[in-house]
Amino acid sequence: MDLTRLLCTLLLTACCCRRSAGVPDEVEPKPEILEFQVGDNAHLNCDSSLPIDNLSHVDWFFKHKDQRIHIFQVRRGQGQPDPGEYQHRLTLLDGANLSLARVTPKDERIFICQVKGLTSRTQEKYIQLQIYKAPKEPTIQASTSGISVINRDPQEVATCNGEDGYPIPHVTWYKNRSPLKEDKNRIRITEQRTKESSGLYTVKSTLWAQLDKEDKEALFYCELSYRLPGGDHMKESKEVNVTVYYPMEKVWLEVMPNRLLKEGDKVELKCLSDGNPPPHFTIRKQDPISLSWLEVENISDGVLILEQAQRHHSGLYECSGLDFDTGIENTDQRQLLVNYVSNVRVQPKAPVMSEGSSLKLSCSAESSQPVVFHWEREKTREVLKNGSVLHLTNLTREAGGGYLCVASVPTVPGLKHTQLVNVTINGSPWVMAKEAHMWVKENEVVNLTCEVSGQPKPTISWSVNGTVHEHEKDFQTVLSTLKVQVIPELLEKGAVCQASNSLGSNKTTIFLELVNLTTFTVTTTGNTTSSQSTTTSSPSSAKANSTSTGDPVKKAGTKQESKGVVIVAVIVCILLLAVLGAVLYFLYKKGKMPCGRSGKQEITLPLARKNEIVVEVKSDKLPEEMGLLQGNNGDKRAPKDQVEKYIDLRH
Repeated sequence: MDLTRLLCTLLLTACCCRRSAGVPDEVEPKPEILEFQVGDNAHLNCDSSLPIDNLSHVDWFFKHKDQRIHIFQVRRGQGQPDPGEYQHRLTLLDGANLSLARVTPKDERIFICQVKGLTSRTQEKYIQLQIYKAPKEPTIQASTSGISVINRDPQEVATCNGEDGYPIPHVTWYKNRSPLKEDKNRIRITEQRTKESSGLYTVKSTLWAQLDKEDKEALFYCELSYRLPGGDHMKESKEVNVTVYYPMEKVWLEVMPNRLLKEGDKVELKCLSDGNPPPHFTIRKQDPISLSWLEVENISDGVLILEQAQRHHSGLYECSGLDFDTGIENTDQRQLLVNYVSNVRVQPKAPVMSEGSSLKLSCSAESSQPVVFHWEREKTREVLKNGSVLHLTNLTREAGGGYLCVASVPTVPGLKHTQLVNVTINGSPWVMAKEAHMWVKENEVVNLTCEVSGQPKPTISWSVNGTVHEHEKDFQTVLSTLKVQVIPELLEKGAVCQASNSLGSNKTTIFLELVNLTTFTVTTTGNTTSSQSTTTSSPSSAKANSTSTGDPVKKAGTKQESKGVVIVAVIVCILLLAVLGAVLYFLYKKGKMPCGRSGKQEITLPLARKNEIVVEVKSDKLPEEMGLLQGNNGDKRAPKDQVEKYIDLRH
């Protein structure tokens, strides 16, 4: 009996405690699940079927383990939060509904709405909050140490990080877009999870794998899978490649550029292999006489660079690669040929001929390939003949000079060499012109030029004193320049350039002409006015040997001065015409001209001079130096008539 009474007492006490905590005796209902993202405002709604009125008592709890924690109460339509973590985040909406501000992962729990009526029994609604947070973009880091295929244990390939996600995101690894699954011997995945103070998770996943040589180009990446309200999502990292080390299987020697080579080309001999890392390379060249191998110096990373390849670089080369990890050594050989053209020779080397004779020039050369020849003139680069032999007949002075033998290899673009031969034609000095004229100003300093050719080399002298400068234009032409001041004696006699050698002599005379304005004449006929200016003119230079002489620069200067004189003359004529027009207009206005007036006597003019007005401005020279003016009918006028004015007064 005492035991039965004790059990009853204990049951009653438990029942009272449960009721005092506000927990009904019924089985807990299935909670309503609400999903939110971190930072959202969650609405906690009591079931509308619950009898809620102003007389009802509504209490809100959340479950912590097996306990209920009271957080809010509603009395007579007024809400009151309890002190604690939800005190400042809960807001009463309509009825007994609550708003929970800025949810966090810690809010992922069950909330309970309990309603007590005065006449009805206590009823409850359970709400389960599920909180989500998308992780940041995943980051991936490939192994920096690389993976050796010789090691048969899984080695670290890459590490993937996913930060600030909730719940913990799931990591999946991919190779070349194919998912990887753990394999006891070849693939292993480790994962480290960290919970931050905010309740969010950071996951670090490491992929370990055993790779083969074929994986040297493989791309790895990781994928984060996570859930948000409404569905599942995922994020991918960038793709990375990991260094794979594998032993070599073969070695080969490569020559760049991959074409026929010639002397002067930049050539690279490069040792290559299919191993990683590359083996230790050495390059050797075979001696063509002893057939022994000599190691080549100054190679870097298995590359030999010939900046200016020459014929002696030709030969047999061998590349050797030694793998220190496996002890394997492989070799490869390559023949290098540097094409050349050399020792271009012309016979005879420096021929000296006389005018009218004939000459045969022969050319030869050494080459690694078949060679072709052609001949060019040095000055003009004109192609004279194809072939190794050039025939020159009936030689003249003009045939003297340089000739080029060009030896080239058609199969190797750009491979050619030339040889110059100078052909000398003996003869007395030959001047470019027998006589020349220059426009000058008195007392100015001018340069007089004399060009002479001949063989043997001529000696040049001048008839006047001055500063002489000579230089050779080519092996048989001399250019002499005399710097002298223009004086009366030089104007009177000119300057004589005398050239001579052992075969004869020749000369040219340069006459100097002063630039001087002599006469201006203005002639007006009817309504037409013409102007003329006369200056001292230079006779045309007498040409000899079909070549002009004199200083080209000075000629250009005298031409410019002549143009200036003509312009001045035209301006003066225009001014005189303007003055004449003004005088005639003034006389007409004053009535002193009978033009158009009745009763006036008509002035009769000679037949040859009607409709003509002539105005002449004379220079300081005498009339006999000026010459006579011509009329329209060709009659000459005496000097005394040259200042007359004839005016046609007829209508």
